[in-house]
Amino acid sequence: MPATTTPTPVEVFESGDAALRVVASSPDREANWSTVHALAGWLEAAGADGVHGAVPTYDSLLVEFDPGVTSARQVRAFVLLGMRQLDFIGAPARAPREFSVPVVYGGEYGPDLERVAEHEQLPVEEIIALHTAKSYVIRCLGAPAGSPMMDGPDFPLPVPRLKDPRLSVPAGAVAVAGRQAVIAPAMAPGGWCVIGQTPLAVLDVTSEPLVPYVPGDLLRFHQIRAEDFASYAGRKLEAAR
Repeated sequence: MPATTTPTPVEVFESGDAALRVVASSPDREANWSTVHALAGWLEAAGADGVHGAVPTYDSLLVEFDPGVTSARQVRAFVLLGMRQLDFIGAPARAPREFSVPVVYGGEYGPDLERVAEHEQLPVEEIIALHTAKSYVIRCLGAPAGSPMMDGPDFPLPVPRLKDPRLSVPAGAVAVAGRQAVIAPAMAPGGWCVIGQTPLAVLDVTSEPLVPYVPGDLLRFHQIRAEDFASYAGRKLEAAR
């Protein structure tokens, strides 16, 4: 039997006329994250007329519905039913997969590496060491194209965003901001500090799903040399196990 966790209390708020925002409200960040993701899974598996989306983040869940088919009151009741079910059976805990991500740091691949080092008052080598020191839990998928949103490295200070966001950040850009870390699966504008780039293809428009990971999976960065970047070209990001 898979391991389970006890869900935390939630609060439900209307978000416009076609969505509800469900917020896990305990002081335990990990439990809150587990709760909203377990509830999202339950809602999608159970199904309900008019409910067409459940998007979990760090501690909240956006439940989207068609107001021509159902009502906020009915969807709220469905959400609370899901919480009662999770209270009874527990939130299932799936075994995470692990992804290893090669990164070239600095230079043309990481134009903001020295900026981050200066802000943190650390040598560039220490910034890289901290960024590669641990595995990161993918907390949720963001824009663009299923970007893996993760808790950031153990830097002394939060990393400020760029004052002037770039109009184009390349696919594979490895970036940090605040206390978070991310990879850009596709080229897009961005205001995060880019400290490196992976040569692996993260996004595959010919597959379903478009990205190989889901929230709860683990991702770890490791440094490679700039001269080795091309040797990884064309490879897809795949789970190590």
